Amino acid sequence: MTEAQVKNVRTLVGKVVSDARAKTVTVLVERRAKHELYGKIVARSRKYHAHDENNEYKIGDVVEISETRPVSKTKAWAVTRLVEKAQLV
Repeated sequence: MTEAQVKNVRTLVGKVVSDARAKTVTVLVERRAKHELYGKIVARSRKYHAHDENNEYKIGDVVEISETRPVSKTKAWAVTRLVEKAQLV
């Protein structure tokens, strides 16, 4: 594949909130948006199921996910890199 054939893929950064399933992590992505009517900045969040082939990401890790072809019924994202390791308490 050449540089011209590579398509722009959406990437998001979020925190891993579940790693209970095999080869899958649940990533919570938070964003800040202006309320349509009142204009106040409010926090919006959404969870994505992302493919984690080697089960290497744990709860609390901040990861980057990118859109891929559907892997299963609910999974169309894959973890691309670790942004920040979880803090040990």
